[in-house]
Amino acid sequence: MAQNIYDRPDFFEGYSRLPRSRLGLEGAPEWPAIRAMLPPLRGRRVVDLGCGFGWFARWAAAQGAAQVLGVDLSTKMLARARSGTADPAITFLQADLERLELPEAGFDLAYSSLALHYIEDFGRLVRMVHRALVPGAGFVFTIEHPIYMASRQPGWMVREGGGRSWAVDHYAVEGERRTDWLAKGVAKQHRTLGTTLTTLIRAGFTLREVQEWHPTPAQLAAQPALAEEMDRPMLLLVAATR
Repeated sequence: MAQNIYDRPDFFEGYSRLPRSRLGLEGAPEWPAIRAMLPPLRGRRVVDLGCGFGWFARWAAAQGAAQVLGVDLSTKMLARARSGTADPAITFLQADLERLELPEAGFDLAYSSLALHYIEDFGRLVRMVHRALVPGAGFVFTIEHPIYMASRQPGWMVREGGGRSWAVDHYAVEGERRTDWLAKGVAKQHRTLGTTLTTLIRAGFTLREVQEWHPTPAQLAAQPALAEEMDRPMLLLVAATR
């Protein structure tokens, strides 16, 4: 079973204070890039893997999606998600993505934001998603970039004489990484960029777009703190077609 870090009170409290938690999709600087990857949703059946507070589920329904299924392991996250909508098109399901089985050809879009880097058996999940999509359907997801999460001691290193570098040690050594983010001992699963993309291809997906996200000039002007995202990629955005 996956680590249910989001139900820990200390983690949940910290997560709830993040801009993307308080402001929703507009609080995530990568959202404009993700939105551009999405197909029209009117009449579509959508599944959101790791739905969190339900921001994307509500947005998809507002775009005219016929059905939206939000899946999450966390009781606390789902309680917040359910409290935010009474839309009959939206259903929330508590389930472990490591074991989740979706109905065959049941969806027109699978979406996931910053959840799949917690999954140990990524290959199983990708194959399951492929079965759950109709031909021509999309799979759009974001994860932490492998360069960002590869190090066993992630962080900026200050170089002698000034400047800084991001550690990328142990990049080819895939597997669990433990970090202290909002709480101690958060477990994530590092995979190389090659492994991530090849897993999709071998499952039968066609890659449509891959972005190593960085802020736009307009975003940098509005939020100067985003400048460090120009020095190393933090997020990987992927759009694939079944």
